[in-house]
Amino acid sequence: MKKIVLGLGVIASLIAVSCKSDAKKSETQTEQTEVVSTEKPVGSVAYTVAPSSVIEWVGSKPAGKHNGTVNVSEGTVNVENKSIVSGEFVLDMNSIVVLDLAAGDGKEDLEGHLKGTGKEDAEDHFFNVKKFPTAKFVFKSFDGTNVTGDLTVKEITKEVTFPATVSVTDSEVVIDSQSFTINRTDFGVNYASKSIFDNLKDKFINDDIELVVKVKATK
Repeated sequence: MKKIVLGLGVIASLIAVSCKSDAKKSETQTEQTEVVSTEKPVGSVAYTVAPSSVIEWVGSKPAGKHNGTVNVSEGTVNVENKSIVSGEFVLDMNSIVVLDLAAGDGKEDLEGHLKGTGKEDAEDHFFNVKKFPTAKFVFKSFDGTNVTGDLTVKEITKEVTFPATVSVTDSEVVIDSQSFTINRTDFGVNYASKSIFDNLKDKFINDDIELVVKVKATK
């Protein structure tokens, strides 16, 4: 009888171990399936970002300000049930343009300085497009008033939220933001920042850059 009881005990132990093993496998499989995917969600419709899409910018300092644009060179917006479920925009940093200066009146010099293609010792003052030719925005959510996503500039990623109007039709998606600001030093753009350097007096450039997003995507 003792042998039978012991035998049953061994069998019960084996079953318990097997159940725990299966549970661990199940937990592992569950954890593996929770990895975030950037692929187009099943059932969504993809829209391609149009070449006319731009980001407008304004930079300022005590002596004045400059404004311009940078092109959104590529990207997709995925829509399901008339709502954006995911999206990604690539900014061509080589396309930085200054709009408030005329050719021959400092326009080329400022564009070269911003891109880091002018003086060799100034290539990293701003965006250093040779090393960082693109920036990226990855859409995360839209609550009806604000768009939230991850902005990557110079390989530094920060979450940003901005007020915007989003329109979705069968043929296109339009994202038009209101003016908002980002702090350039959050992305390693430290040149002439009084929050980084304390000896600039009035020869500083404001940390905040004003941006306006104008993105259109079509099927």
